[in-house]
Amino acid sequence: MASPPQVLCLGEALVDRLGPLGGDPAIDSPWDDRLGGAPANVACALARLGTPTAFLGRLGRDGIGQAFAELFAERGVDTRALQWDGAHPSRIVLVRRDGEGERYFGGFAGDGGSGFADQAFDTTELATALGPLLATARWLLVGTIALASPFAASALGLACRQAAAAGVALALDVNWRPTFWDPAADPASGPSAAQITAMEPLLRQAALVKCAAEEARWLFGSADPAVVRAALPQHPDVVVTDGGAPLRWCFAGRSGELSAFRVPVVDSTGAGDAFTAGLLHGLLHDPLCSQPGQLLRFASACGALVCQGAGAIDPQPSSGTVQAFLAHRV
Repeated sequence: MASPPQVLCLGEALVDRLGPLGGDPAIDSPWDDRLGGAPANVACALARLGTPTAFLGRLGRDGIGQAFAELFAERGVDTRALQWDGAHPSRIVLVRRDGEGERYFGGFAGDGGSGFADQAFDTTELATALGPLLATARWLLVGTIALASPFAASALGLACRQAAAAGVALALDVNWRPTFWDPAADPASGPSAAQITAMEPLLRQAALVKCAAEEARWLFGSADPAVVRAALPQHPDVVVTDGGAPLRWCFAGRSGELSAFRVPVVDSTGAGDAFTAGLLHGLLHDPLCSQPGQLLRFASACGALVCQGAGAIDPQPSSGTVQAFLAHRV
């Protein structure tokens, strides 16, 4: 019998359509379709690391949904809160890749005009499934993408309120993606004042905040994790990533930074999600984070290993693979 989930990952599951290096996945071939979506990625990565986890989201009754059902079953991800939608398709995200493998989001495919399944997340259906899951969980992981759609935002709000009532800590990966709010938006643009306001309840509840340096500057005017921590009333643990530059962290008032591991990059899609999974996996084993440097090193190795393969999920490492990677980089 599967162990009760300790981490609940709520949000989108979708397909990342990776274009050829330097090409456009909307028109250029060959493209490479990979299962993805940050919360789904984290759920699968946690399961691969050995942490029992559940995915909370909504998928279309289509080939993508079926592929996810098979993947979740293979990884042992709990799907009691996975919803199925016969009217809306699963989402396809177009991902451009430059010559170095870095990815850039470029809109969506597969919409028949009525939106995607992840936008129709049903609050009533979620409420029924949440109670038993929250009874065993220690973390609820969310992002900000669900806020872009009214039904998904409502479901997200319900989950956060019930998690708080159950004493389940909230982990927030900001994961700002403007095209989910407006498909015509510049993928490099920051959030508006109204969008920042929509994020504030999540920021104020989170016990762990992970964001990119540019996201921290948009939201807090600084990429210093100590500044982010001080700006929020509950003084969360904070990690600020910055691509290949050193990541910076502030845990329990202690600050530090860690240089990125230098590895050959095939595709960086999902590296940040593997990093997040590594963080949560480590915090479950050391809730007080007595050795934050080791925790961040483990999480960073998770991300580095994913960069060396295609897609966000297939290259995700086991805990043993991470330890072996670190043993050769003393």
